Amino acid sequence: MKASINPLRSLIFVTALSVPLFTASAGKNWMAGFQEGKPPLQSVGQLAFGPDGILFLADSKGAAIVAFSTGDTQAPSAPVSAPLKVERVNEKVAALLGTTPDEVLIEDLAVNPISRNAYLAVSRGRGPTAAPVIIRVGAKKDLEVVSLDKVKFSRAELPNAPIDGVVGDVKKTSNPRMESITDIAFLNDRVLIAGLSNEEFSSTLRAIAFPFEKIEGGTSVEMYHGAHGRFETKSPIRTFVPFKVGNEPSLLAAYTCTPLVQFPIKQLEPGAKIMGKTIAELGNRNRPLDLIVYEKDGKEFLLLANSDRGVMKVSTENIETADGILEPVKGGASKGLSYETIAGWTGITQLAQLDSSTALVLRKVDAGAANLESLPLP
Repeated sequence: MKASINPLRSLIFVTALSVPLFTASAGKNWMAGFQEGKPPLQSVGQLAFGPDGILFLADSKGAAIVAFSTGDTQAPSAPVSAPLKVERVNEKVAALLGTTPDEVLIEDLAVNPISRNAYLAVSRGRGPTAAPVIIRVGAKKDLEVVSLDKVKFSRAELPNAPIDGVVGDVKKTSNPRMESITDIAFLNDRVLIAGLSNEEFSSTLRAIAFPFEKIEGGTSVEMYHGAHGRFETKSPIRTFVPFKVGNEPSLLAAYTCTPLVQFPIKQLEPGAKIMGKTIAELGNRNRPLDLIVYEKDGKEFLLLANSDRGVMKVSTENIETADGILEPVKGGASKGLSYETIAGWTGITQLAQLDSSTALVLRKVDAGAANLESLPLP
């Protein structure tokens, strides 16, 4: 298959290429229905940028998506050539918030495709009383709290959210509500959301039209997990990215232990139940953390950060003709799409694309500290 710029991706990410952003809905009033004030937020997790500097925040505790205008719509006056590195960024965030590093958890990272400023989703404190905070990091490595006291915003509350309460036995308990949203992305005029619902097939994908009006139920998703040797309907997607497979706009989704699954976007209908195509098994005893897609030398690659297997560069060259995996993959082996583990990319917990040749990462270093730094895409 001839390699080319992925037209689906050009609607999601700004790059150094001369590709306009959100061309499918140019001239649309993206802030229709917004109100002014302080958005109700019980938590903050995943982040995703939309058009016109609009930032989407996932509130898993509240089972809602909040969109707000950052007002950050000024493009850099000149290309940023120097690498960005904010050492021990979590300690700097803690100092900015007047607390200690052990009371700060950086939940996610996103880059504004217009300004190239980085945004961090931060929980100040631990447990159910943690306060949600948004931190902006500029090109000069300056950190500031983004005030949410008086912003233009819109909120979409998800129907059929899982129970908000501790479940399980003495040895293993969890709060299903905290996985009502596990990842988000914006595509054309929809917010794509992965997570859990209270349905029997609880693993769910949602495609909600934006600006928010009618909020419908999600699509129950099933996949075959080779490492476990069974079909699964209750495991949540951990991270995903929109990607065009041939002529089919799709989501590529990574699960714990680590299957990579393709879901056609056209099948994401409220109340539907769909089966994904498992196109890779990338090893067991591993949790995927973040996923981006980029182009290099005329080919497209996935870059997947993991808890235990490093950062994987996955080739998409044969993705259109890849066979679906429907048999057990034993002993932690891999199968399907080929990949390489990127040497030197250690401790990576968050990934974002800064431009067409650079990634922005959150990297764990010594004694619980974390650096925010840019790295050339491999």
